[in-house]
Amino acid sequence: MDLQPSTAVMKSKKIGIIGCGNLGSSILNGLIANENISNNNIVATRTNLQVIDCYKDAGVHLTSDNAQAVKESEILIVALKPFKILSVLDSLKTIIDPKKHIVVSLATGISIQELENVLGQSTPIFRAMPNTAAEVGMSMTCLCSNTVNEGHNDLIKGIFDSIGATLCIKEDMMDSATVLGASGIAFVLRFMRAMTQGGVQVGFDAKTANQIVQQTVKGAAELLIASQAHPESEIDKVTTPNGCTIAGLNEMEHNGLSSAVIMGIISSLEQIKK
Repeated sequence: MDLQPSTAVMKSKKIGIIGCGNLGSSILNGLIANENISNNNIVATRTNLQVIDCYKDAGVHLTSDNAQAVKESEILIVALKPFKILSVLDSLKTIIDPKKHIVVSLATGISIQELENVLGQSTPIFRAMPNTAAEVGMSMTCLCSNTVNEGHNDLIKGIFDSIGATLCIKEDMMDSATVLGASGIAFVLRFMRAMTQGGVQVGFDAKTANQIVQQTVKGAAELLIASQAHPESEIDKVTTPNGCTIAGLNEMEHNGLSSAVIMGIISSLEQIKK
């Protein structure tokens, strides 16, 4: 049975984005581009409204007043920094109604328990870790929550499905999801930058090299998604005995490519846990 919320339900829901910075703006762009979300039902906040003034033309309501955004919304996507989110929610807790609102925190390392300590255990609370690819409808979002209400779970999953792919996980894996999915965007982009630099080294201009790298990385991802194969099985298909691909791969491994990536991921996770 399909438990996804209907288009009508999605369109009717009023969504507030509290703190429309880089990640909040990426999510907002993704929601605006999705026809199942009504732009007129979105309100976004930022202290400096001039930075997000461009969203007015799309029909989004903009305000610097977080309390006003709460009053206008049913789903609160709180895209604030970890050091700020609890104090802001504490200032809003008297107008956040557990019977009306669903709170979705994007803050790294802030647990559901900490959020409940501010908002109360009766408030439906989700932690979501999307990434900035939400801007183009390609986010990988990991979710966990304190509610067993299927309607709430399906609704929030449906919203994040509208800006990419969504995976429901246990809360104790959220920090790892942050590193692999959210920080992972930066890791992949840094690898792409290195490939582009290598392309220039072997004779391409930077623009052409970048274009080749972009399509190659996109194709590699689509290949794995379509085949559901392990990366190594696809690598085997393009490595021939005494060939150029295996020579390049072995040189990269000799210089610590895989171990550097793994240690980078571990280092990022340790930083969160501090």
